[in-house]
Amino acid sequence: MPFLDYLPALLQGARVTVELTLYSTVLGALVAFGLGIGRHSRRAWLNVPCAVIVEIFRGTSLLVQLFWIYFALPVLGELVGLNLRLEPMVAGTLALALNIGAYGAEVVRGALQAVPTEQLEAAKALDFSGRQTLWRISLPQALPEMMPSFGNLAIQNLKDTALVSLISLGDLAFRAEQIRNFTQDSTTVYTMLLLMYFGMALVLSALMSLLGRRVGAWRNA
Repeated sequence: MPFLDYLPALLQGARVTVELTLYSTVLGALVAFGLGIGRHSRRAWLNVPCAVIVEIFRGTSLLVQLFWIYFALPVLGELVGLNLRLEPMVAGTLALALNIGAYGAEVVRGALQAVPTEQLEAAKALDFSGRQTLWRISLPQALPEMMPSFGNLAIQNLKDTALVSLISLGDLAFRAEQIRNFTQDSTTVYTMLLLMYFGMALVLSALMSLLGRRVGAWRNA
């Protein structure tokens, strides 16, 4: 059966896709919190640069961002005497993380803004510093509100990993295209590709739902 012949190569690509999704999602979450907290800040020197970064990565194509990091950044580095050439996995992870981080930053900012003002006033009355208010009052209440949106972003990030095949990273989409070019069996290959992405998305959705329940468990305590 053809799909049994294709499966080993596709599983190799799936491993790369899972690794890329994991790395970029974790890094993207860190970027999202950094930029989101910066956007929430009232300090212009912090708020404005974070806003500019968010708008750049939300307002441009992920494909262009990927190509810029992989192809254009090394050329720019040569002009200033730096070696900025990145491996495909690193370039793909960085592009995906910055993109998902920019969208996640707005999720973080919105959740922080949704914290009741009474809570913030109470923290001020207790003489909490801004940092203490953020870590002890705002984030614990905002984090459960972020999780559904973060789950959607993680699944979108999984699907976006297919773009890295365009910089010759041997992910699932790249392996599928290699098999299709060799066998011309488009129907079987792309059906398997669709089902494998769907299966990974289901697993990721379940994991994010479990994480969301854990994060919000204190509400039921």
